[in-house]
Amino acid sequence: MINSGAGWGAGAGWGAGLAAGAWGVINSGAGWEQLRCGLGGWEIPAGRRSDMGTIGGGNRLLDDAASFAAFDRRSATWRRTANGPFVGCAVRAKVWTMSLRRNPRQAPRGPVVLVVMDGVGRGAGDEADAVTIAATPTLDGLWVPGARAELRAHGRSVGLPSDDDMGNSEVGHNALGAGKIYAQGAVLVGRALETGAIFEGATWRSVIARGVRGGAVHFLGLLSDGNVHSHLTHLFALMERAARDGCKRLYVHALLDGRDVPPTSALEYVDRTERFLATLRTSGIDARIVSGGGRMRLTMDRYEADWTMVERGWHTHVLAEARPFASATEAILTYRAEHPGIIDQDLPPFIVTPAAPIVDGDAVVMFNFRGDRAIEISRAFEDDVFDRFDRVRRPAVFYAGMMEYDGDLHIPKHYLVTPPAIDRPMGELLAESYVTQLAISETQKYGHVTYFWNGNRSGMFDAGTETYIEIPSDNVPFDQRPWMKAAEITDRLTAELRTGRYQFARVNYANGDMVGHTGKFDATVLAVEVVDLELARLAKVVDELQGILVVTADHGNADEMFQHDKTGRVQRDKVTGQPVVKTSHTLNPVPFLIHDPSRGDRYEIDPERAKTAGIANVTATCLELLGFVPPDDLEPSLLRFR
Repeated sequence: MINSGAGWGAGAGWGAGLAAGAWGVINSGAGWEQLRCGLGGWEIPAGRRSDMGTIGGGNRLLDDAASFAAFDRRSATWRRTANGPFVGCAVRAKVWTMSLRRNPRQAPRGPVVLVVMDGVGRGAGDEADAVTIAATPTLDGLWVPGARAELRAHGRSVGLPSDDDMGNSEVGHNALGAGKIYAQGAVLVGRALETGAIFEGATWRSVIARGVRGGAVHFLGLLSDGNVHSHLTHLFALMERAARDGCKRLYVHALLDGRDVPPTSALEYVDRTERFLATLRTSGIDARIVSGGGRMRLTMDRYEADWTMVERGWHTHVLAEARPFASATEAILTYRAEHPGIIDQDLPPFIVTPAAPIVDGDAVVMFNFRGDRAIEISRAFEDDVFDRFDRVRRPAVFYAGMMEYDGDLHIPKHYLVTPPAIDRPMGELLAESYVTQLAISETQKYGHVTYFWNGNRSGMFDAGTETYIEIPSDNVPFDQRPWMKAAEITDRLTAELRTGRYQFARVNYANGDMVGHTGKFDATVLAVEVVDLELARLAKVVDELQGILVVTADHGNADEMFQHDKTGRVQRDKVTGQPVVKTSHTLNPVPFLIHDPSRGDRYEIDPERAKTAGIANVTATCLELLGFVPPDDLEPSLLRFR
């Protein structure tokens, strides 16, 4: 018998050998990593697993590539096989501490399915609240005492600088996937600027070297103080320091927001930027806005949904091929006159004369700190082999991002601030314990249930136990297709669940957020109703499988479609009397509910804990529902067992 209780022997922990033909009981309270039959010359290759059994009722699958021994699930023993008897071999087991321990109070019969209703918060219930106005019989029926709560999804609860900062999909899925609160991009950039550390690294020195030698330094990013993708103060700080360090040509390529800030506020940010640039010009510096356009028309595509956006951005920023204007202000006013009702995010591209294309010897700084909408333009600048569109020419520039936007693919190669190090997210914990997982959404949110959920990592932790499914999104304005791909997601999700392969599944329905951002109220109401309909379909299948359905959101959006004044009243246009449209996220809490027909009175959501909880608490809660004891370093589970 090989049995050490807390591990395998001393130090590195190698166990004892087995006599010829002997049966060996393998039992380690701390878990195990691999078995090797050394003396007989057999070695089990890494990455090969047998489906014949597990240690400890489900801790980790055993390898059996050579078919010389089999593991008996019922007796927890190795036994001889015809192809290779267990003769004269030393069985060695390396110590490996299991990530997750079983929870004796909870043993789910079917899958645990977590639904993220993107952008569906808990609003004021007034005329601005599309979620309340929508017909949601499924959500209403699932919203039962003891299994519901409202969770914080903004500000410090998701790692943002203050509670005045609205949440977003990136930090929301980081929190949901990590189960911990990490300082996010805005906080890290702010600290780096405050301490000056951002200017001490090799990346900044390389940027300045190009400028000092006579090249232009181009600053590309979202002209906004929404603090979701960027902040105007970060841009000003970088440009001010570049001027002080000796750069004489500083150009801004201004992507207009209207999404994380009021929908027609672009002139406010352009005016602030122009005033700042004017102070730089008093020192003899050529500091100008030289190109721009709406963030949903050019440059800021994500998840490879529409590379033509990036192509338009390339032609505008790099080649200076767009409609020319004397100023950014003139461009905005002209486009608004030509396209009545257009909002900032949809404004066409423009350049400001005299043109300032990006050429050899220049430096380019992408000053967005959030990664999803900065990756594709970064690839256009950096990839040697590139087939997404014809770049016409690729200037030899030094390109840097505010942060590393993809830590696995190392995009971009150079960056100013190190992104948050998110350690051991839920996906990794489950993969290490061989819990089968499914992640599914349509293109617009696919990266959120994979990349952001996994702590800003590309790819899977274990391809043997994980399945990722992307349903291609429609390439049309979302208010024209408010149903998006919700039905197709549910079709595929329920089909996969019925295979019985998955213990945990996570799904994002993008409708509430993507349609909410259009500012179109009626379409957003319909979008919420579509999600409710799909929840009904999904709940039926989860019930069939004796599973547990968990529903929450990553932040609010559809719950507040009009601006409110300081008293909480809906703001109205002074001329038309119509409500002032809001297209940004909200500071409202988000719903959290558990639908578990087998729950009875075994557990409930702890009302006291829920009062101060945020969406980071969802991770430990789901782990407990899966039958595990959550690690101590996670935000605590919301469950209270009786």
